[in-house]
Amino acid sequence: MRNNFDWTPYRRSTVGFDRLFDFLETGASSAENYPPFDIEKVADDHFRITVAVAGFKADEIDITAQQNMLTVSGRKAPVAEGEERHLLYSGIATRAFERRFQLADFVRVERADLADGLLTIDLVREVPEAMKPHKIAIGGGATPVIENKKAA
Repeated sequence: MRNNFDWTPYRRSTVGFDRLFDFLETGASSAENYPPFDIEKVADDHFRITVAVAGFKADEIDITAQQNMLTVSGRKAPVAEGEERHLLYSGIATRAFERRFQLADFVRVERADLADGLLTIDLVREVPEAMKPHKIAIGGGATPVIENKKAA
């Protein structure tokens, strides 16, 4: 199902949300559903992405952070000869995947863990001190005095 909602009025009244609107217009409806994931806000500047990767081992998953893009991909290792399984029914998806996440500026990956078929990736937003907002005083007191020295 394609979403035909017009985001133009919202684009005009907001600044800095272009990527969000681009995602809503194109990415949200055409994104593949595998593997499923959750995004959680743990604290003000701490987020967690949890990806369901049942059937994958840690060495079969690759996590790459580059600029503002986080890529999680998985590929099952080939089955060794003599270890083939004869499944009567296969309901656990073990196909190769690649999932991409757009990261905001100054967000870095802190750590990643794999337990119970869930891959958790902790993200931290660290804004540099120079980029943080700061108060500016208006008319900060008396005007500076400049001394006049006469040449000898």
